[in-house]
Amino acid sequence: MLKFLSKVKIEFNALDPRTAACMEFLAQCNARKAKESNPSCQLLVKRRTDDHPPQISVTFVNGIEEVFDATSTSAQDIRKMILEKGQSLETEQMFRENGEPWPVLIPAEELHQSFPGTKPRKAEEKKQ
Repeated sequence: MLKFLSKVKIEFNALDPRTAACMEFLAQCNARKAKESNPSCQLLVKRRTDDHPPQISVTFVNGIEEVFDATSTSAQDIRKMILEKGQSLETEQMFRENGEPWPVLIPAEELHQSFPGTKPRKAEEKKQ
């Protein structure tokens, strides 16, 4: 997960009962495997004393920052979103390195073509 990130900032008040996602996400970031995937990822923990809701901010390697409300989003959901975005970044990088345009635009007529070795779906299969 950390291999896609340059910075992680976790903010919470230790006395706030809503900090579960922050604590779990912090534990995931501190795992040996995560740290080894990107030792240069900066991990910042800000312990707050006010009633600001717990939040997790991540900066992707391309500079895009996303902020997650840790009171309504689980650590697993945040991790899943990071991995999905990271895979998209890897795909984009692969296309750009090979001189291909990004994003890939597929003409509408190609989306509806049948391909050799496939058979069109019957009308009753489409309804199910």
